[in-house]
Amino acid sequence: MRRLLPNRRPILAALAAVALAACGGADPRPAARGDAVPVVATVASPPGVASDRLRAGDLAGARAAFEAALAAHPDRLAALNDLAVSYFLEGHAEAARRLLDEVVASGTAREQQAALVNLGELYAADGYVSAAQAYLETARAIDPARPEAWYALALLADGRGDAERSRAALAEALRLDDGGAARAAFAYVYSEERLHLEALIAEHGGDRAEAAARWRELSSGRFAALAAAAERHLAGE
Repeated sequence: MRRLLPNRRPILAALAAVALAACGGADPRPAARGDAVPVVATVASPPGVASDRLRAGDLAGARAAFEAALAAHPDRLAALNDLAVSYFLEGHAEAARRLLDEVVASGTAREQQAALVNLGELYAADGYVSAAQAYLETARAIDPARPEAWYALALLADGRGDAERSRAALAEALRLDDGGAARAAFAYVYSEERLHLEALIAEHGGDRAEAAARWRELSSGRFAALAAAAERHLAGE
């Protein structure tokens, strides 16, 4: 395991400040691109005040908690991953990317895996689905026994029209995520991401009525690729 030196603390603080400042202003959520196939973002910190604030939408409060965690333990980069997620949720994609790159460069295997899943989300949301696929495959390879990358790959494959690969990846994710703890750690940049995952899981479980309701809602969403996927499912393809 690679450990950071104590004097890395001001470097991490400066990195966060510079990355955010470089982005300028942004809307509360990234703009929805028509060619995007967004998946999910994953939070690496254990359940607690910071992650709860993040999922509740208190991004300023979450950032303060993550920054405090980094100040106390600069070698634990789960908080840096989650700080990046908070920036992306607020529309600062480039800030998020820089922080995630730092986690990939210096984090533990678990921290790197979470950051790679989130880089996959960034690229998928920008419409670069081949790059997103590469990041997610790399994340899965770090530890195939963790379900987060499998979920993201299932969503990406379904958005790209590869139903067989999507079903296989989702089945593996659900097998590994018995009890749903990994799903509970997800953050959703767009509401369509949650709908998409819920629809796939309901369909996998044989709940046709629940799946159909989710697919109908997704079919009128902002993302052409996800709307097309929803129409395929509603047509029974």
